[in-house]
Amino acid sequence: MTSTAAEPLTIEVDAQTQVSGLLMLPPKAHALYVLAHGAGAGMAHAFMAAIADELAATGVGTLRYQFPYMEQGRKRTDPPPVCHAAVHAAVAEAARRAPNLKLIAGGKSFGGRMTSQAQALKPLPHVAGLAFIGFPLHLAKKPSTERAKHLADVNVPMLFLQGTRDELADLTLLKPMVAGLGTRATLNIIDGADHAFHVLARSGRKDADVLRELAENTSGWSATL
Repeated sequence: MTSTAAEPLTIEVDAQTQVSGLLMLPPKAHALYVLAHGAGAGMAHAFMAAIADELAATGVGTLRYQFPYMEQGRKRTDPPPVCHAAVHAAVAEAARRAPNLKLIAGGKSFGGRMTSQAQALKPLPHVAGLAFIGFPLHLAKKPSTERAKHLADVNVPMLFLQGTRDELADLTLLKPMVAGLGTRATLNIIDGADHAFHVLARSGRKDADVLRELAENTSGWSATL
């Protein structure tokens, strides 16, 4: 796989707040994914870098970015309105940088949920669909669908990429929830993967195989939008 270089950039959230970003635009890209990080690791985490590389190999560019708390080195996540503002700012930057590319938005776990909340409250301009890499439906060992209620207000197609061993998304709850969203929602189940998309050695698969599957599923879905 040939890696595409990431271009560092700065995104202005508001007059007082700026966050860092990393833009990867592979040759002949057909889409740009505004990709938010999870709650505990920023945009440069090994998983985020690896999935960006795999997406680039399928013709999907990425704009990774930090939420303000991560940019400032704080462990506690920002209140949702602050995260939503960062999502909107990152999407606007993506549209400015690549005006001719199809935009999708979402991210890993917390980042995907903040993106869907932002979209539900105020549609993200130019975004054709949302892709969730491990939607955190509930806390570990506390099955619930409360976190999914706002998805009824999302009016663009959604892709859910979920592992069968994901402790934050009980499939017996997730499957009917996705089905209830109708034709707007697509669920791709990654066999053997946990919330971090690790697979056990005895599965006969490697984490790299899962990353490739995630990227190919995202690219194929985005091409249908």
